[in-house]
Amino acid sequence: MKTADLVDRYDALVHFCDLPFRRFGRLTAFWGPIATVKCFEDNALLRAYLQEEGSGRVMVVDGGGSTQKALLGDQMALLLRSRGWAGIIINGAIRDSAEIEQLEVCVASLSTTPKKSRKNGSGQRDVAVFFGGVEFVPGHYVYCDADGVLTSAAQLI
Repeated sequence: MKTADLVDRYDALVHFCDLPFRRFGRLTAFWGPIATVKCFEDNALLRAYLQEEGSGRVMVVDGGGSTQKALLGDQMALLLRSRGWAGIIINGAIRDSAEIEQLEVCVASLSTTPKKSRKNGSGQRDVAVFFGGVEFVPGHYVYCDADGVLTSAAQLI
């Protein structure tokens, strides 16, 4: 799966997320149905959701673009693989990036920070979130590789 090929073939059906994501982990690309969490500097809701069976879905996290506190670290990245999530996209920061680089996962985030998040459980799950000029709708599809992040209402591959 290459996002460039998807754009070439389905340009009218895909939407490009215009944010400078960095990728972490040993996997280079992922795609799948979207699941969402909207939270700000608090990852308790995200952790609880990642403990559920991912079934090949992609977790899309709207952290409000904050790079002050990490929404994901190495322990939560381990949940991605063990619970069957295809990958995660975070409009925010992660930590433990060196450890995540060694895992069989793919994480896309805006940046890294050493600071951990709050654990109050605030936020929402399974709601449409909007960032980078794109609406991420639960049940729609997302495609992510080295060239970027695309969304589509339909499964394209």
